[in-house]
Amino acid sequence: MLIRRVGKEDVESFVDVYTNSYRGLEEYAYTRKRDIKNYFKWLMSRDRDGFMIAEVDGKAVGFVACDTNWISVFERRRVGEIHELFVLPELQGKGIGSALLKKAIEYSKERGRNKAELWAGRTNYKARKFYQSHGFREAGEWGKWIRMVRSL
Repeated sequence: MLIRRVGKEDVESFVDVYTNSYRGLEEYAYTRKRDIKNYFKWLMSRDRDGFMIAEVDGKAVGFVACDTNWISVFERRRVGEIHELFVLPELQGKGIGSALLKKAIEYSKERGRNKAELWAGRTNYKARKFYQSHGFREAGEWGKWIRMVRSL
């Protein structure tokens, strides 16, 4: 498996992997191709170096978008905000998500952040359990979202 920085040329792979990864979880995702492409562009604009892709045999299988420019309204300082992390469903449980999360945390630390923050869907129990297994704890709820944090 290779993890590298995302480039503009990865937009179609992002759309495909995103769409497949959020199947059944559409209430937490963009569902129109145009919106997913705009989301990709927004993630690129936030923190290009923290936006990474996992590839197996040259094929995109997962993405993570870590934004170290994000100012948390809860922490009142810059954090490593993980806007997005997803892996193709058929490859979940094989360490790809863990490797992407590890890269995001390492990147946050390199950028001098000492807290990671993310939001998981309230009924996305699989994601919440995954993040908890990596040291995140639940720190509040906002509508359909659960805020999760971890010290770095």
